[in-house]
Amino acid sequence: MRILKDRISEDIKHYLVEICSKYGYELVTIEIDKDPIHLLINYDATDCISEIVKRIKQETTYKIWLIHVEMLCKHYWKRKIFWPDGYFACSIGEVSTATIQRYIVTQG
Repeated sequence: MRILKDRISEDIKHYLVEICSKYGYELVTIEIDKDPIHLLINYDATDCISEIVKRIKQETTYKIWLIHVEMLCKHYWKRKIFWPDGYFACSIGEVSTATIQRYIVTQG
């Protein structure tokens, strides 16, 4: 059964926007219609990407489990797990922001 749908998907979007705003990141694009979740985030060059990912994963996991505990218990044998261990991150480099946004939107 797919977990990232309906209300949980909307709640994750809401929390991602909230977290990014809290730490001063700009959430440019998000796609969570399918697994994995794709984000395009603009952040200060002095910020460490691993810390950004850690914050996002920790805070969304905590909040999602508060609201969707019954549904998540059906899918996870251990509480407080939501995200996989790893992540993929890259900088845009020579590719335009619009190109990355189109890629993310077409992932859903």
